[in-house]
Amino acid sequence: MPAVVRGGRRQSSSQAPKRGAPSGKGGNRSRGGARNASPVPGKMAAIGRLDLSPRAVVISIAAGVLLLAGVLATGTRAERIGASVHGGVDTVMTGMGLSLRRVHITGASAEATPAIQQALGVQAGQPITSLDLDLLRQRVEAVGWVQEARVVRLLPDTLIIEVREHDRLAVWQAGGQVKVIDGQGRVIAGADAGRYPGLPLVVGKGADLAAAEILPLLAQRPRLMSRVDALVRVDERRWDLRLKDGSLIQLPATDQDAALIQLDALDQRERLLDLGFARVDLRTPDEVAVRPSAGEV
Repeated sequence: MPAVVRGGRRQSSSQAPKRGAPSGKGGNRSRGGARNASPVPGKMAAIGRLDLSPRAVVISIAAGVLLLAGVLATGTRAERIGASVHGGVDTVMTGMGLSLRRVHITGASAEATPAIQQALGVQAGQPITSLDLDLLRQRVEAVGWVQEARVVRLLPDTLIIEVREHDRLAVWQAGGQVKVIDGQGRVIAGADAGRYPGLPLVVGKGADLAAAEILPLLAQRPRLMSRVDALVRVDERRWDLRLKDGSLIQLPATDQDAALIQLDALDQRERLLDLGFARVDLRTPDEVAVRPSAGEV
């Protein structure tokens, strides 16, 4: 169709629509497409399209198994790498001044201290942060003297060992051997009985376990206890008290406290312990048999 000229300007009957203006249904689809477009950026959208099919899962598991096998196969190398890293950390800690300089041991006797120091096995200058405190506590508690221990790390350079030792109850003589025992009758390993002349001496089989019962009764009677040279266990049933002057006091198998009360009454009345005797037999209840010493017969 020929062009129509109006006012000196030439226009086409099929004039193109303005840029950006909607063009019928096509324009509506454009707006709809803009509204439905994903707001997720391209990389994040790619993650959402990961292949999680069964085949892909099986391949991932197989790859993980191969990776684990590779790690196990190179275990020695991994250990070397770990040791190198650990050594590097220790070097850094030492360079920062976090190295062992002092060890304080409290609560330990002079006799036990050298054994505790040896059991610790620590050296001056080693990194204090790498010390295994629980392991050190176990080493100290393995020492025969020690009943309980506590290990404290005091930065930057001090290790504190708090010790509670076994109590020394008595010296026990049996089978030709002399040992120090605690309140439960347990032998204190490493204790030198010769260094404890002030401890009471208990003699015989079973005396170690029975000592904790009789010794507190005698401790309540210092006048008698000061004269006792040894407590001898008889047939693992009862005690004979051997005095320093050679006298003998025979206690019953039961009601030992009642028998000692009878002895107290006799001593207060007759000053028996001062006068001397060969033997006092307290094995029969409510009866005291006294045999005079040989010089008084």
